Order: sequence, then structure tokens, then C-alpha cells
Amino acid sequence: MTAGAPAPAPAAARRPGLAGLIFLGFWLAAGLALVAYLASRYDPALIERFAPVYLSGLWTTVSLVAISFMIGAALSVPVAFGRMSRNRAARALTFAYVSFFRGTPLIAQIFLVYYGFGIFRAEFEAVNLWWFFREAWYCAIFAISLNTAAYQAEILRGAIESVGRGQWEGGRSLGLSRTATFRRIILPQAMIVALRPYANEIILLVKASAIVAIITVFDLMGETRRAYGRTFDFQTYIWAAVLYLALVEVLRRATDFVERRITRHLVR
Repeated sequence: MTAGAPAPAPAAARRPGLAGLIFLGFWLAAGLALVAYLASRYDPALIERFAPVYLSGLWTTVSLVAISFMIGAALSVPVAFGRMSRNRAARALTFAYVSFFRGTPLIAQIFLVYYGFGIFRAEFEAVNLWWFFREAWYCAIFAISLNTAAYQAEILRGAIESVGRGQWEGGRSLGLSRTATFRRIILPQAMIVALRPYANEIILLVKASAIVAIITVFDLMGETRRAYGRTFDFQTYIWAAVLYLALVEVLRRATDFVERRITRHLVR
């Protein structure tokens, strides 16, 4: 910019268009209608009867997601490095793994484990593993862990590859080994990039975990189905949706807090 040139005028704030206002009004009306419905159908006896059951199901959901995510995180590390490997066999195997679990529905994977592995009962009993695959809880953890490992592997790979090559060269110029450079320079930057995708993956797992109710795992959705079967009150599903929404909102706010803490040194 030349000396004396006038500063550019600040861009005027865009006002929401008619379509945006209609869309916002629709969801506002839907929210108010939901609140009015819950207020009109509020049944203290129903809440008192099923609140402990819902909390038990919520804890099952949280436990299932947490365990599966941590196992998936551990499995994703070798898969991510296999995807980045120069070895063709490693790249091919990890690519096939990621493609299968990302390209097929989670419900099909759960059915494949829960119902399909029963064909090999004699083989599992021979190696003392049938106790694991006969339980719906363990089958759900097994299937969800393998599924999220594929997604987390791609998140980790993308985050590592997003760090510029200059960072590797900077570490080399400081006399750091490749392992030390990765641990002290590359990985911290990659984790900042991966934070939001990881949080999104956890939120997706929370919502996707509801399908384990089909194989008799009494998570939040499983307990909700049982409550509806006893009362035939549609309100039971609405309260389940409210609990899912509250859980997702807690995760979203926790992610915002962590992101603010670890990016304080960055200029935004």
C-alpha cells in the first residue's frame, strides 16, 4: 500500500436473507412447540419411575463410547503410520482396512461380529475366546473400536501430514533425531489440528452408539425402547433425545475450552 493511500472501508456486515430468517423461524417454532409439548405432557410419575433407568443407560452409553474411542485411538496409530509408510504392502493392508470400515455401515459391522462370529463358536471355544464374543457388550466394543480406529487413523494421518516439511528440517538443524523431532515438534502441532476432528468423531460415536440397542445392549436408547414398551408414551423418546443433546453439548463446550487453552500462543 502506497503512503497516503486511503484505508479500505470496512466490509459491511451482511444481514441474514429471507431464506435464513425463514429457516431460523422454523427451528425456533419447532423448539417452542417441543417445549410446549413437554410442558403439557409432563408426568412426574413417569420421570420418577424411569429417571434412574435413563441415568443407568446414559452411563452405559458414556462407558461404551469412552472405551471404544480409547481402544480405537491405540489401534489407529499403527494404521496411520502404515498409511504413510513407504512399504507397499503396509500401505495396501492399511488402505484396505480403512476402506472397509469407513465404507460399510456400522450396523452391518456390529451384526457381522455379533451374529456372524457365532458360526465359529467351536474355534473360539478352542482358544478360550467364546466368553468374549458371546456377550453383546463385548461385541459392541469390538466392532465400534475397529470402526473408529479407521476414522481416527485418517484424522491422525491428515494432521501429521498437515505439518510442513520445514518443521522436520528445523528439527534436523537443531540436531534432533527423527523420533525426537516427531515427539517434540510435529506431534504437538498435529494434535492441535486434530482436536476438532477427534471431537467430531466422539460426537458421532455418541449418536452412532444408539444402534447397539438392537443387539440387547441396554444403553440410553436400549433403556428408552424398554421404557416405551412399558408405557407406549412417545415422551420417553423425547427425553432420550434431550439427554443425547445435553451430552453432545457438554462435549462441544469441553472441546471449545481445550482448544482455547492449547492455542493461547497462536495469533488469531
